[in-house]
Amino acid sequence: MSEEKKHDTSPAMDSAAHMVCGAGNDERLRKQLDFILEIDKEKNILRQTHLSGHGRREDDAEHAWHMAVAAYLLQEYSNERVDIGHVLIMCLIHDIVEIDAGDTYAYDKEGLATQKDREARAEERIFSMLPPDQAKQMKALFDEFEAWETPESKFAHAMDNLQPLLLNDSNGGGDWREHGVNEWQVRGRQSKTRLGSETLFELTDGIIAEHVRRGDIKPGHAS
Repeated sequence: MSEEKKHDTSPAMDSAAHMVCGAGNDERLRKQLDFILEIDKEKNILRQTHLSGHGRREDDAEHAWHMAVAAYLLQEYSNERVDIGHVLIMCLIHDIVEIDAGDTYAYDKEGLATQKDREARAEERIFSMLPPDQAKQMKALFDEFEAWETPESKFAHAMDNLQPLLLNDSNGGGDWREHGVNEWQVRGRQSKTRLGSETLFELTDGIIAEHVRRGDIKPGHAS
């Protein structure tokens, strides 16, 4: 089950950057630097997915970077024309809230039940570290991603689904076997990929079918 993380949320008051910003009375820059340092903690949040080549578990920052590169390369397969810069920043920030909220495994029913509340508190704390205008922009981007309404958010979600599936596929379905995941759990998550890209949905559907055939994913609704 996912749980909220306890982090030291105080800025590095003894850093040279703080001293320089304080001397110049530049509160805006100080807030921006505090936020930039805070999101470095995303590298500490481990996901259930393993790196390709049967490597270690990936962290949230690696996942977001990989998503963003994939989005740029695969934008031609979006169902609708998208502002790719908008998609990229959504990909890069969408899991920042997990610094506080923790990673919620896609098939963890108990964790999913509390995910929205945990992430809402994290969104408010973390993005509010920024100057008010930028805090508003970042919250709006995060909320847009969560709403699944714009072409950009739908395509960003398609990347969020595709990236871990490709890693798991490259590792012979090991993560699916480890967690005893069944076919309809995976298909249920991947079904929304088609909102962003019909082409990539067809790809993922074929990958899932092959791993069911190989026995890596339990068929049907098997528990």
